[in-house]
Amino acid sequence: MAGEAAWWPLLAGACCCWLLLLIIPCASAVNRSDFPPSFLFGTVTSSYQYSAREIIRWAGLISQTNKIEGAYLEGNKSLSNWDVFTHLPGKIVDGSTGDVADDHYHRFKDDVELMHSLGINAYRFSISWARILPKGRFGKVNPAGLAFYNELIDSLLLKGIEPFVTVTHFDYPQELEDRYGSWLSAEIQRDFAHFADVCFAAFGDRVKYWSTFNEPNNAVHQSYRIGTYPPARCSPPYGSCANGDSDVEPYVATHNIVLSHATAVEIYKKKYQRKQKGMIGIVLITTWFEPLTNTPEDRLAAERAMAFDVPCFLDPIVYGDYPPEMRQVLGSRLPTFSPEEKRKLGYKLDFIGINHYTALYTRDCMFSSGCPMGLPTKDALVEITGFRNGQPIGPPTPMPPFYIVPDGIEKAVTYIKKRYNNLPMFITENGYAQGGNGYTQVDDWLDDRDRVEFLDAYLKKLAKVIRDGADVRGYFVWSLIDNFEWLHGYTFRFGLYYVDYKTEERKPKSSALWYKWFLQSLHGAQ
Repeated sequence: MAGEAAWWPLLAGACCCWLLLLIIPCASAVNRSDFPPSFLFGTVTSSYQYSAREIIRWAGLISQTNKIEGAYLEGNKSLSNWDVFTHLPGKIVDGSTGDVADDHYHRFKDDVELMHSLGINAYRFSISWARILPKGRFGKVNPAGLAFYNELIDSLLLKGIEPFVTVTHFDYPQELEDRYGSWLSAEIQRDFAHFADVCFAAFGDRVKYWSTFNEPNNAVHQSYRIGTYPPARCSPPYGSCANGDSDVEPYVATHNIVLSHATAVEIYKKKYQRKQKGMIGIVLITTWFEPLTNTPEDRLAAERAMAFDVPCFLDPIVYGDYPPEMRQVLGSRLPTFSPEEKRKLGYKLDFIGINHYTALYTRDCMFSSGCPMGLPTKDALVEITGFRNGQPIGPPTPMPPFYIVPDGIEKAVTYIKKRYNNLPMFITENGYAQGGNGYTQVDDWLDDRDRVEFLDAYLKKLAKVIRDGADVRGYFVWSLIDNFEWLHGYTFRFGLYYVDYKTEERKPKSSALWYKWFLQSLHGAQ
């Protein structure tokens, strides 16, 4: 499907979409004109989730060491950590992989047409490390990988859409895991610096927005504390993994990611920024934590929960050391920065990316009854819950533990604004999941009025916090199209466009029509 004309045959068979298109604008709480004229409005995908048509031909079995024999991948791309992980039995809820996903690799020109028809002016995507450097710094740059991203970037710019590029979004070459243990080794800093340098040199003449990492606070927790993401390392009572140390490894990985970010920023600032005139930052998942009760203990618990989450990465990057709230609890378990590492951290980031989906309650277990064993937030001495007195913090979404709490985006942005002196911010992800037993027909997915209401409510709160002085410069909906949702496989759909995974056909949902309307809306235009 390509171009504006492709909308109308699809809409003809979707009466519910027409109805919503007529009703929602009249009730909408927010307009495009509530935001600055230069504001970026876009959509998001990631390289592994939209993937390419890379059919793996198995010549052997996955061994106990997670190595694959005889794999063949298109475009000279090597196996990534997620390629290997998703082929292990029982790792993904529905047994699926991202081998094909949305076939964006072959369909990106049509997808760019979809973006253009929406009226967005920015598109956030990530680069597949294994496609650019199949063996990391131990091999050569892959010309086919460079060609793909060059063509994608040029196609976006021809349509007036700014590329907003994430250097890595959870995926990296399996080669680096096999050689030295990826993020548990300082060697990864050299590899990431090399990868970033290659990307800046190849694409930076056209890319003006770079983020080094997507959600490293989420990735470290999932990969090294509870062991649900590759390389699936953990220890009791957090989980039962073949290897790992949940008390130590998350902080080793965090340290190496922070220093990898700092090294990449130094390279960009010293070699590229003056000529290329771009910006560089990092993206964190930013959940808002609300005290369960108004007691001093629970208020402190909320502060600790926040500190162990976003400031765990941003405080070293902005201020040169881990948060005092973390030092107080962890002491010597937290790594320290050498003078040379502190020097690297002196090259400051230009913006903070905020991925926001939900708010949750916090209960203290430092001064009260203690944290249950194996609780993912045990190190912060905090218990997290979505309920107070049996009532959810907001309407539940189909995907736990996400609740609809529009105030959360306002409070999260305000927190980042105050803690980091109102550094420029972008809402780099915000979105709503569809899923569950009630979706039996395509029209059930296309009629996504809950997503429309979600986006409308969150954008209203975002407009308010900007009026109150927050330097937020863009907003991206997760996601452009339905895709592979990590551990959930294809059981949830976040897309503005429905994807038929058998045919790869894209169909606009009501939310796509609403977003198009919103981007054209002015006060009083309803």
